[in-house]
Amino acid sequence: MMLKNFFISMLGALTAFWISIMLLFILGVVFAAGTIVSAIGGAASVAVEKNSVLYLPLSGVIEERQTTVEFTSLINQEARPVALDDIIRSISAAADDDRIEGIYLDCQGASAGVATRLAIRKALEDFKKGGKWVVAYADSYTQGDYYVASVASEIYLNPIGAVDIHGLGSLIPFFKGLLDKLGVEMQVVKVGTYKSAVEPYIMTAMSEPAREQTLVFLTNIWNQITVDIKASRGVSVEALNQMADSLVALGNGSDYFVENKLVDGLAYQRQVTDKLKEKVGLKADDALRSVYFGDYLQVADVPHEKSNKNKIAVYYAFGNIVDHGSQGISAEQMVPDITDLAEDDDIKAMVLRVNSGGGSAFASEQIWEALQYFKSKGKKLYVSMGDYAASGGYYISCGADRIYAEPVTLTGSIGIFGMMPCAQQLAQNIGVSISTVTTNNGNAVFPNVFEPMTPTQRSAMQREVDNGYELFTRRCAEGRGISQDSIKVIGEGRVWDGLMARKLGLVDALGSLDQAVGDLAKDMKYTAYQVVSYPNPDKSFWDIISDFDRQMKVRAIREELGAAYPLYQEYKAVAGMERIQARIPYMIVE
Repeated sequence: MMLKNFFISMLGALTAFWISIMLLFILGVVFAAGTIVSAIGGAASVAVEKNSVLYLPLSGVIEERQTTVEFTSLINQEARPVALDDIIRSISAAADDDRIEGIYLDCQGASAGVATRLAIRKALEDFKKGGKWVVAYADSYTQGDYYVASVASEIYLNPIGAVDIHGLGSLIPFFKGLLDKLGVEMQVVKVGTYKSAVEPYIMTAMSEPAREQTLVFLTNIWNQITVDIKASRGVSVEALNQMADSLVALGNGSDYFVENKLVDGLAYQRQVTDKLKEKVGLKADDALRSVYFGDYLQVADVPHEKSNKNKIAVYYAFGNIVDHGSQGISAEQMVPDITDLAEDDDIKAMVLRVNSGGGSAFASEQIWEALQYFKSKGKKLYVSMGDYAASGGYYISCGADRIYAEPVTLTGSIGIFGMMPCAQQLAQNIGVSISTVTTNNGNAVFPNVFEPMTPTQRSAMQREVDNGYELFTRRCAEGRGISQDSIKVIGEGRVWDGLMARKLGLVDALGSLDQAVGDLAKDMKYTAYQVVSYPNPDKSFWDIISDFDRQMKVRAIREELGAAYPLYQEYKAVAGMERIQARIPYMIVE
């Protein structure tokens, strides 16, 4: 009887325990769902009063577009990753909104490519054309933030701050010394004198061709930056170069930046807020009517007139090009997407927005073919290039009816390479020995990371790379209406800035995504049209919950590695790459 009572008591306790767990889980889900619904619903209650200021902070990493909705971003709008398309849309909408008098640009040190910054700068210029103003402030301006802020109507600096002007440089880490210590040799086959993506793994410093091309495009991009600042601030290009040569941010008092016209005045942030109140007609003790750009987007009018009949698709393709997976530009996901758009009767035209340094050559070809299928349905295809559209990024772009790039876009890099590690020495160093039994001269276990390639295997790999280069250059020649021999002359893996690419015929026009969309609408003879963005961000509640753990891990790695996080991403891309690649080297341009 005691044993029976014991089991009854134990089962009762276990039942109560699991019921409690289930109740807690259900309550947690209900609470989370309530929080999310409240956050989403709360956006609709954002009130934009007359005489308001749009608050636009430049901070964190500015991404091309937010493709997934993070759990934390639903609770706190300002915790969302900053997306370029959100910034541009908010500025465009505010330009036509009588309730918004101006923009407060709070420069906190954003991380972004030069073309991304140029796109924001152009949007602010267009905003000012309607008679509105932009006020910029920073405790200290980074060079990139200052480039954006230089277009502002008024620029203020903290009384003990500085403006950093130092020119452009490229930092490329080389790993051969580390690989030698580990006992790993990278075996490389490639086509293209300038195809330098492999150099960090087989050399300890840049080759002369790589140094030559890098200096050319950096010089051209820096010239564009200085010319733009001169146009906005009246500071000569010569003066800006002198500032860069002398590291002007160090050792000069803040008055120097006022005297040399880089900023209009010195003020603390509180005093800038008071200036904003004056500009909108408020008293010092009134609350500033400001609206965060992310919240404003939820209630702002779309810049383009809605039309259910005339729809232009904008498909965002950014990141590494891969065969499979959910990160970057995945052929596995993008090819079906493009096929669906080709067969969608409501979509008659598309702008492909590319921001990629390339990746898998195989995946690039699959995406190229899908885009040609889209065109075969009698539909227009334009391409808009962001910071990068190089190597594989150019491969997927070259067949478009018209290609737009910013003057500072890095593009071209028409070349192919293959890279395989050989860890024979590493295996010996750690006491690992390998025995193989094969037919056909050992090719049955190829690729074998524990033995170097045989001459036959290396020759076969070179044939594969050569064939890939022939296909790549043929696709470019057909798409651009240029002979294949001419493409090969400007190919060789060489990276070009957008300005040079335009002169060489690799792109058709210099301009932004908005310009590409607008020109496509004119080409389609649309007086009213609707822009529909793809791929659609995944906003399923359950997907957000299931993805939460991955997001937290990525965030933890990013915080732990700090400035080294891009190198970690590069390592992951190289470790998981297909054998044949069309990509540019990882580089930090500052």
